[in-house]
Amino acid sequence: MQKGITTLKEPLLQDPATTRAMMHMVAKLHYQSDMSQVDIAKKLGVSTATISRLLTKARAAGIVRIEVIELTSPEEITADLIARLGLKTAAVVESPPANVLSALNAPLASLLQQADLVSGSVVGIGWGRAVREVTLSGLPRLPGVLTVALNGGMQQAAAHFQINEFVRQAAEQMEGTPHFLHAPYISSPVLRDAFLCDPGVQQITSLWDKLDVAIVGVGLTHHAPHASETTTATPDEQALSHAAGDVLRHYVTEQGEVLHWEGEQRMIAASPDQLRQTPLCIGVAATAEKAAGIIGAVRSGMINALVTDIKTAQAILDRLVSDPL
Repeated sequence: MQKGITTLKEPLLQDPATTRAMMHMVAKLHYQSDMSQVDIAKKLGVSTATISRLLTKARAAGIVRIEVIELTSPEEITADLIARLGLKTAAVVESPPANVLSALNAPLASLLQQADLVSGSVVGIGWGRAVREVTLSGLPRLPGVLTVALNGGMQQAAAHFQINEFVRQAAEQMEGTPHFLHAPYISSPVLRDAFLCDPGVQQITSLWDKLDVAIVGVGLTHHAPHASETTTATPDEQALSHAAGDVLRHYVTEQGEVLHWEGEQRMIAASPDQLRQTPLCIGVAATAEKAAGIIGAVRSGMINALVTDIKTAQAILDRLVSDPL
């Protein structure tokens, strides 16, 4: 036996009162001071086996109580989100290990089925990675609905910018009728006015005043963009350092203020007021870094429903606790 090491067989630890005092001391060192069993053994001059036995006895004697806290269920966190953000409705799913955006498809489909859409109801479709993924994963059968693009297109090859393709896929899956917008997102003021005077474009944009449901993404800001995304934002957009996120390129602060920028007067897209007037405007978004943008989008009134995962939902609630409006 190593010199200086004592064990439970020694007279000192045969006395019940002394043993209980040692159990209490070891438990405090291990659980409150976060000391390892090895370090406690060195400090008290006993073996690590002795420390292990003392901790076991401490748990058995009720000196130490270990409680496993149940994780908040998706249903509980959904109810909390609705209450804290003042949403009409929401759906939160468990965060899968991969492809979280496609996991948002089922709860989105459920919200659409609960919206009492009938033949002739108008469903607006925005763009973005989340919208693309839920559309690819399949939308519920809602015969006769009209699907309409909520914004013009961009000269970008990335799949999540293909707004008219989302509209086509959504109509195909829901057995509805697609309404495409063959116009640029941002143009010159003169060209924008010319497009908006075109009867074909007017037929589409007039549906923005009749939206029953809108499905939109919540984007990240561009003032610190990834290198691969710099070409999607104008210099004026990149200068919006106070923005928390955007909906259809309408930028918002976390407090819900809509920020104005040079390009907004040249956009062909549903306006913030048109989104606010939509009975059910569903934001589809995930990743905790979008929490501030989601909060801002809700506070701005541009979305009144949310589909997300539990990690993002928790990040939103954490921000609301630390920085309530």
